Amino acid sequence: MSGNTATQPHTLSCTFSRAARELGLKRIEFDLAVHLGRIRTVPDEGGGGRRVARAELDRLRATPGFPEALRKSVETVGTSEGAAVMEVPPTRFTRLARLGLVVPVKFYLNRYRAVVWLYLADELRQFADDKDNAPLLTGRTPGNLREQLATGLDLRPRNWRGRHLGFLLRQADGPWQRAGALAALLDPVQIAEIVKDPYERSHLNRFRPGPPAHGAPGTPAAHLVEKITTADDPDEIDWLRSDLAQALEEARSHQPAPRPSPKPKRYPNPKPKSSPPRPAAEPEPTGGHERPGRARSGLLGWLRRRNA
Repeated sequence: MSGNTATQPHTLSCTFSRAARELGLKRIEFDLAVHLGRIRTVPDEGGGGRRVARAELDRLRATPGFPEALRKSVETVGTSEGAAVMEVPPTRFTRLARLGLVVPVKFYLNRYRAVVWLYLADELRQFADDKDNAPLLTGRTPGNLREQLATGLDLRPRNWRGRHLGFLLRQADGPWQRAGALAALLDPVQIAEIVKDPYERSHLNRFRPGPPAHGAPGTPAAHLVEKITTADDPDEIDWLRSDLAQALEEARSHQPAPRPSPKPKRYPNPKPKSSPPRPAAEPEPTGGHERPGRARSGLLGWLRRRNA
């Protein structure tokens, strides 16, 4: 699921804004197409994010029905529009979404901080056209599904997380990036239980994408988005933890996490060796006899010779 990791010279690739203009897409449509894997991207060799290869633009232009078909494939609708597409009441559409039978592709918070889920119109048409789904669109909802709804079941956040994880993994360019994508959906407490080494955990956090931006950090809107983007179902948490542990093993074998170099041991400076005591100077003779072998010199020697 990882993306193409080959770097492209700038003459053979272009920025997202330029690619959106050349494909005739609004930027929001282009970003969703990238998110869904409809438009493949490559890393920028200069470290400036990701780009779109010219060859990818040529491929998209050569597809049948371009650009209308590409634009239609990323058309999104809310609950009311989605219900109209499927020709069902909005209440039934919401039940189908809560049961996970139709999967949201995006969400945003309105001015009242209510979550607005968006769906791909093309997927809703395919669901409605499938004859096997006809009993779900008309008549009474099956009893087992009604029981699940009565317990408060709502799979919309979890299904969105699954789609978002697919996007993050497609953008991952290496083992640590893939591990970071899995960690993006886990609570920091869960990550700390799996990655006990602080240096390794710090390295992993470098590749852990943050949640989609909705309001300033610490605001109620940001807390709500964090809740949506963090796994909360026990089975979802279990398989994310398992996949993260396996991804970490691959990342460690590929390139261990950096850690500071060990400090050299400091030993006390050795005491300087004491030099042997210098012998005391011999006193000059005071008598008339000089010690043999000692030279006579200077004024003192002359006076001694004179008085001798």
